[in-house]
Amino acid sequence: MTPTPPPAVVVDLAPTGKLRAAINFSNPVLAGRDATTGEPCGISVDLSRELARRLGIAVELVPYDAAGKVVDALKSHAWDVCFLAIDPMRGAHISFTAPYAVIEGVYLVASDSPIHSNAEVDRVGTRVGAILGSAYDLFLSRELKHATIVRASSAEAVMESWVAGELDSVAGVKPQLEADAKRVPGLRMLPGRFMAINQAMGTPRGREAGAKYLREFVDEMKESGFVAQAFERNRIDGATIAA
Repeated sequence: MTPTPPPAVVVDLAPTGKLRAAINFSNPVLAGRDATTGEPCGISVDLSRELARRLGIAVELVPYDAAGKVVDALKSHAWDVCFLAIDPMRGAHISFTAPYAVIEGVYLVASDSPIHSNAEVDRVGTRVGAILGSAYDLFLSRELKHATIVRASSAEAVMESWVAGELDSVAGVKPQLEADAKRVPGLRMLPGRFMAINQAMGTPRGREAGAKYLREFVDEMKESGFVAQAFERNRIDGATIAA
C-alpha cells in the first residue's frame, strides 16, 4: 500500500485541490492522443495519473502545443507539475527531478545540402529552424556562434518555413523530425545528435515539500519499472530510459 503523503506535499502539488499537469502535445515522445478515442495518452499522462492516485486527488491535464508555452504559463500559475527538458534558464523558475527519459536532438537538411555533419551547421549564412522556447532552441541559442536561428511557434510553422525556402536546416527531437522527413520530400537527417534532451518532471520553485516528493516519485517510477512499462505500453521510439 502506498503511504499517504504529508499534507504539505498535497498543498504544494495541488493548491487548487486537484493536480494540474501540464501536458506538451508537441513532443510525440511524451504525449499524444489515442487514434480511436482521441483521449490523451503517453508517458507524461501515465505519470500524471499515477502521481494523482498517490496524492489521493483528481488530475486535470492542461494541454499545450509547445514547451515554451508551458514555461510561459508559470506567470499565470496555470499548472502544478510539468514534463519538460531540464535547462538552466528553466531551472531558475522550476524545480526539476532527475530525468526519466533522454531524447536525441537532431538536424534535418535538404537531400542535396552540402552539410553532412552536425558541426557543419554552425556556419555564417546557415538558417536553422526551431520551435520558440524549446529545449533545443535554448541550447542552440547558447551553442551556435555563426548560424542564425529562425524561430516559429510550432513544428508545423517551422516546416512551413522550410517549404517556403526560408531555412537551411531544421532542429528538433528525433521522432518528430523522422516523421517530418517521411512527410516532406527532399529531406535527410544528419547522423548522430547535437544534444541529449533530458526529460524530467518539475514544479514551480518555492514548493519545497512538493519538489522533494516529486523527486522521490520519479526515482521510484524508474526503479519500480513503471517508466519502462510506460515506454512499452506507449510504444515509445526515439528515446531511452534515463539512468
